[in-house]
Amino acid sequence: MARLPDSVARMRIAVRDRLADLPRGALVLAACSGGPDSMALADTLAFVAPRAGLRAGLVTVDHGLQDGSGERAEEVAAWARRAGLDPVEVAPVRVLGSGGPEAAAREARYAALDWAAERHGAKAVLLGHTRDDQAETVLLALTRGAGPRGIAGMRPVRGRYRRPLLDIARRDTRATCDERGLKPWNDPHNTDPRFKRSALRGAMDVLTDALGEDLVANLGRTAALVAADTDHLDALAEAAAAECRDGEALRTDRLESLEAPIRHRVLRAWILQLGVNGAALNHHHLEALDALVTAWHGQGPTFLPGGVEVARTAGRLRASGTPRA
Repeated sequence: MARLPDSVARMRIAVRDRLADLPRGALVLAACSGGPDSMALADTLAFVAPRAGLRAGLVTVDHGLQDGSGERAEEVAAWARRAGLDPVEVAPVRVLGSGGPEAAAREARYAALDWAAERHGAKAVLLGHTRDDQAETVLLALTRGAGPRGIAGMRPVRGRYRRPLLDIARRDTRATCDERGLKPWNDPHNTDPRFKRSALRGAMDVLTDALGEDLVANLGRTAALVAADTDHLDALAEAAAAECRDGEALRTDRLESLEAPIRHRVLRAWILQLGVNGAALNHHHLEALDALVTAWHGQGPTFLPGGVEVARTAGRLRASGTPRA
């Protein structure tokens, strides 16, 4: 028997391990654009799932942003059916969100994936982000001046979404496509310097040459370490938030008694619960909100994205306004 190529073996082990906790018979969907990473992931899922007593399907999102995108989505779906994936869903979307084209496309894509998962009763949706994607995410967070939450990068599991390839190099997904005879599509947007991630992707070779071959792996390790600390602080903040609540408002005396990292998390969680779009928040919004607690001198309300305003009255932070889509 021929020896299984290393890249294929690494992919299968990563996917198998990420699905190990699912009950037998559960449906898992692979989100597949037709690119090398997601196509290698879908192909691997088609092999691993039945051997683990699971069902495997696929959803491909047609963003409608390029000529021929509908035809490519149908080609991905046809390949998936030949590979034995079932169900297979093509989900066309309209990219209308705020925050720039990348953020808008991401928002539309996740809405479509959520819809497909609900429609088919999927227990998990697999995403094809690799170790290289994680490194890029960490670097982009640093360039934005993001805090620990940004530097923690993408999580291996968040709700129904699972990223089994975060410890897999992009070269392994490409090699898997070659070994398995897959013919992925290379999205020109991935090399378009107008998009920040694409511009960074083009610079990673230069950074690796300058800083060493371990750069990508070390950035991924940094994300994992920061994520663990962030999760711990988030848990402390969740407990503290209950002590700060007064109906829909927050007590400023309780907030002021908290250490800054905990207080900032309580405030952020509260405004997200109000319906404020987290992608539109920045550190200026949070600093102004915090000033209502720690630097109060009678100032007026703080205005948050989407038409929400927060004011301090009678020792309470109170929100008014309804977030706009």
